[in-house]
Amino acid sequence: MPAPLDYVFYAVLAWLGLKLGILLLNLGFFPVLRREKLQGPRPTVSLLVPARNEAHNLRETLPGMLLQGVQEILVLDDHSTDATAQVVEEFSRQDARVRLIPGLPKPEGWMGKNWACFQLAQAAQGEVLLFTDADVYWRKRGVRAVLARMERERAGLVSVYPRQMTPSLAERVLLPLIDDVLLCYLPYPLIRTPFPSAAAANGQVMAFTRQAYLAAGGHAAVRGEVLEDVRLAQKTKAAGQCLAVALGGGLVSVRMYRSFAEIVEGLGKNLIEFHGRSRGVLALSYLGHLTAYTLCWPLALLEPGWLWVGAMGLLERLLLNLKTGRAWWEFGLVPLAPLFSTPIYLRSGQKKYTWKGREYSR
Repeated sequence: MPAPLDYVFYAVLAWLGLKLGILLLNLGFFPVLRREKLQGPRPTVSLLVPARNEAHNLRETLPGMLLQGVQEILVLDDHSTDATAQVVEEFSRQDARVRLIPGLPKPEGWMGKNWACFQLAQAAQGEVLLFTDADVYWRKRGVRAVLARMERERAGLVSVYPRQMTPSLAERVLLPLIDDVLLCYLPYPLIRTPFPSAAAANGQVMAFTRQAYLAAGGHAAVRGEVLEDVRLAQKTKAAGQCLAVALGGGLVSVRMYRSFAEIVEGLGKNLIEFHGRSRGVLALSYLGHLTAYTLCWPLALLEPGWLWVGAMGLLERLLLNLKTGRAWWEFGLVPLAPLFSTPIYLRSGQKKYTWKGREYSR
């Protein structure tokens, strides 16, 4: 009779095999944003930026937004306690397209970002509503590339996954896991089907036609959702609108967090949402990742077959790095990922959490 560890081995092997199969499919099919021309007339675009204590980011990212040739850049100051408002006003004096919108108090039942985006949509004048986070860096013609993809796919929503900027060790180890979830679990051809459940989106960059945004119910329809981006994508498809997604490539990038503590706080608020809000599933996920990517190496001293598990984990990250434009050698950091993610799992299992100075309950 097989030992219990044998069952674990075959389960982990099958799981990694499935992930690799989906990743190989996405290597060929998942689009990467590139510079291209619009075939038809260019629609007017409102670039919409929710900002709460984002002065340090906006100083660096607003210059790139100003290169995009959009009709207006609206920045909503969501009751910041730093110099967010002053930074935006400095840019608005240089370019009239930049406008500061003071945020109204958040109503009960709303997530902070959803409320900020709702207000931005109300103020926007463009035919395309392009929501982008304050920490997203836009290179020249990035917005045009988004519009070209919207035109070609006849999409009501285009969402982009920016390339992760990761100068520190913790960022290099952990943030590629965002791309791993996208490229190793959801085959791109499913996104192109009309089924609402087969949807993905990234709130860092979401470009809606005004018609699609209204048809989906806008941010009011997802007011209390933590994963508002995915829910809006599902509602967009349910409303009969096409969804398109792409990797940012060299045109759109982001530096989400500046320290390990920020990574734990940021990823910890979302992680349990990807596990059906179940702490049991969350714990099983942690043990699975720990076994597949870290414990496989000491287990190989007992049973050499575990080397196959370790090799598959390294190959997965290598292919992922090549697809997303990351340094190939970072695949060697894979065994560290479950260890570095331990506090993220612990934080995500808590009933209450704080984000951007606001406390929420799960």
